Amino acid sequence: MNNNNLNHLRELESESIFIIREVAAQFENPVLLFSGGKDSIIMFYLARKAFWPAKVPFPLMHIDTGHNFQETLDFRDQLMEKTGAECIVRFVQDTIDQGKVVEEKGPNASRNVFQTITLLDAIEELKIDAALGGGRRDEEKARAKERFFSHRDEFGQWDPKNQRPELWNLFNGKKHMGEHFRVFPLSNWTEMDVWQYIFMENIEIPDLYFTHKREVFNRDGVWLAKAPFMMLKDNEKVEVRDVRCRTIGDITCTGVTLSKADTLEDIILEVAATRVTERGGRADDKRSDAAMEDRKKEGYF
Repeated sequence: MNNNNLNHLRELESESIFIIREVAAQFENPVLLFSGGKDSIIMFYLARKAFWPAKVPFPLMHIDTGHNFQETLDFRDQLMEKTGAECIVRFVQDTIDQGKVVEEKGPNASRNVFQTITLLDAIEELKIDAALGGGRRDEEKARAKERFFSHRDEFGQWDPKNQRPELWNLFNGKKHMGEHFRVFPLSNWTEMDVWQYIFMENIEIPDLYFTHKREVFNRDGVWLAKAPFMMLKDNEKVEVRDVRCRTIGDITCTGVTLSKADTLEDIILEVAATRVTERGGRADDKRSDAAMEDRKKEGYF
């Protein structure tokens, strides 16, 4: 890694740490949204740097769909034990049991969209006034519209046409009762920046990101991991292939990549050569042309 890359990554690191400290300074009850994926791992890593040697002054929160990769949950629990951090977990299953949503049926069923309801309920219950998320502007066109400090109204909804200006690193966290903010410290990072930073800092990540053998099947050009709660269509068959995850979420909508990359160096080379976006394998983004933006308006991450 040359000096230009190192300087670029240190500038991104400094910007993100500044934003995380702004959250601690401006808000009374923030949380850091944690999925066990690489972006939230980096965000937590940066938060630990921001307040070292003190502990991170706010808890983490994981919205568990009940359809997560077990490797993700194991990594989350081990990381919390190792760092002594608090992780609040809220379950989509509870939202279903309370009758607030009706579980989808059929081969394309997913709980991913229900995370919004569970998250908004948790924000109201715990009186959270800021939730830090790992979204990056290069991920998807709706994410590219976000500010660092993204205002949500009293219903938890986002208006992309009514956002506050952010000039000279001045961030406006003023809000009315019942409103909150989503904050995105990694906004200016790219997927390549994330992988190079993980390599530079030697950050531990789940094994799912490295090539491993797994039972998978192909649906509409996307390879999906086989799980007991997933229903196959008549023309789909399960195979054992060498795959890895580029992004980690609910198993039902997280596409895996056929890959031989089993080291960080190999992953960086693979990302540099690919012409498919990181979320190109996310089945939930394919439900409509504006799937992500519609979910974000309703209160999604």
